[in-house]
Amino acid sequence: MSTEQLLLEKWRSLPLDKQQEVLDFVEFLEFRQTSTTRQPVESTSKSKLGEHLRKIREEIIASGTPMLNWSGIEREKAERRGGYQQEAE
Repeated sequence: MSTEQLLLEKWRSLPLDKQQEVLDFVEFLEFRQTSTTRQPVESTSKSKLGEHLRKIREEIIASGTPMLNWSGIEREKAERRGGYQQEAE
């Protein structure tokens, strides 16, 4: 059995919430890989708020905390607005 097949088999045996955690982790690994190869973007914002938000983002990245992907943002938004319900598949 190939590594890919073994990984897929183990992933399928997990509960849906754990499958999502695996997907989030893979997206984090992809982000970390691409973020180390990209050059820093020049600051285009001249506002104090823009600079402050950029600094917070850089601190989060430097800490190693994974940034939220779109599904994570939507999930957190739903939780804050009254509860997140797992989508049925």
